[in-house]
Amino acid sequence: MVVSFFKKIGVMLSLNDPKWGGGSGNDKNGNKMNKPGEGPPDLEQLWRDFNQHINKLLGGKGRDGGGGFSPESSGAKIGAGMIVLVVVFLWLISGFFVVQEGQTGVVLTFGKHSHDTPSGFNWRWPYPIQSHEIVNISQVRTVEVGYQSNVKNKLPKEALMLTDDENIIDIQFAVQYKLKSAADWIFNNRDQEATIKQVAETSIREVVGRSKMDFVLYEGREKVAFDVSQLMQQILDRYNSGVQVTNVTMQGVQPPEQVQAAFDDAVKAGQDRERQKNEGQAYANDVIPKARGAAARLQQESQAYQARVVANAEGDAARFKQVLTEYQKAPAVTRDRMYLDTMQQIFSNTTKLMVDTKNGNNMIYLPLDKLIGQTLSAEPAAAKTAASPAVAADAAGASDLLHQRDTHARDREGR
Repeated sequence: MVVSFFKKIGVMLSLNDPKWGGGSGNDKNGNKMNKPGEGPPDLEQLWRDFNQHINKLLGGKGRDGGGGFSPESSGAKIGAGMIVLVVVFLWLISGFFVVQEGQTGVVLTFGKHSHDTPSGFNWRWPYPIQSHEIVNISQVRTVEVGYQSNVKNKLPKEALMLTDDENIIDIQFAVQYKLKSAADWIFNNRDQEATIKQVAETSIREVVGRSKMDFVLYEGREKVAFDVSQLMQQILDRYNSGVQVTNVTMQGVQPPEQVQAAFDDAVKAGQDRERQKNEGQAYANDVIPKARGAAARLQQESQAYQARVVANAEGDAARFKQVLTEYQKAPAVTRDRMYLDTMQQIFSNTTKLMVDTKNGNNMIYLPLDKLIGQTLSAEPAAAKTAASPAVAADAAGASDLLHQRDTHARDREGR
């Protein structure tokens, strides 16, 4: 409204004041006008003319007939001054602005960056001298690559990329970032969101292009996200974009849909291979310790057997030396003693049968059950160690004796 008012004043001054046309003579009020080439008009005259126009706009009567200024003219001057003061006051207070917590204000002087303001109540020179923009630097912003709003809404142009082993892979990821310099964010980026997205896409393609497909799909997801974050930060710092990358999240990593079925079969085969390897390893972990324990036990038993045999052989050799010494002193006595000891050992381990043949006693009681039991129990022992010749002779003698007794009994019955 104020601007329109002054524009109207300027138009009236240029159209109604004859001196603005550069002519000579007197104006309609009888004032002398400068001729062309006589220099600029009198400043006092210009001020009077200006007040006169203000009076006309405000409905005043102008000068009185005596050539002086009337009280109405003085009131018009005061009113015009008050209007100017109000306009200046309103213009000055329009420079106040409030910056919320977590935001910063960027002040521009004639379109050029002047300074930044903190949060709170701030003032700058009003327009058109200075202007300001408020930027939220605490907000965590997100840009999505390979999809839009939902992972199912894929963008193949952004998601498909080539790996180092010449395989195509489909990746969707999100980048979270904050602003560390509001001025750089405003002045060094033409399209901020598009710039961040292009940097993210460039970084992921470079990182994936240096990696194998299996590495990106499985164990290398976190490594890929970390490398993308570092590379993005380097590029953005080189651009002076005022951006701090806080996190890179891999939303989906998979082969293209056209080969998904074949790839799933290959993955299942790999999983079966790993499962069988794990089962084999578990079986080996169960069998090998047992085998090692059995081998250690056999080794210790063999060592014990070796020690026992050696000790017995050494004992037998020492005893034989003692017997040899005694035999050399008294050969007959020693030989008889050895014979008696041997026969005592033999008869103490065999069954003995006493037969009285002198008195003609034909009734002989043979404990067959005990003889059979001893024979059966003696067979396993005979398989381990050789039977004594004396025991075999005793058994053969008992068998012959039984046969002779049976023959003799049959002869007597025949008589």
